[in-house]
Amino acid sequence: MKSTKIIIEGITEEGRVFRPSDWAERLSGRMATFRKQRVIYSPLMRPEMRDGLKCVVIDKDMKLSHPELFEHTLEFARLNHLRIKMGCG
Repeated sequence: MKSTKIIIEGITEEGRVFRPSDWAERLSGRMATFRKQRVIYSPLMRPEMRDGLKCVVIDKDMKLSHPELFEHTLEFARLNHLRIKMGCG
C-alpha cells in the first residue's frame, strides 16, 4: 500500500518529549475551523495520540493544496528535531 500520511511524533531524535504539551493542537490549529464553539481539525492536518505520544498527522495531499504550510510544518519538525515517519491510510 502506498504511504499517504506523514506522522510528526512529539518526541525528539534524542528521546525527549517535546514541549509545550499542546504543540500538536497549536500546529494543527493552523488549518482548523471553528463551529459551534468547537475546534474542527482538518483531515489534512490533525493532532492524534499514537503509542502514548502526541503526534501531528499530515495527509500528503496537503502538499498540493497548501504547499507553503506543508513545507513550514515539516521545517518546524526538522528544526525541533522531531521524529518524522511515513504511514498508510
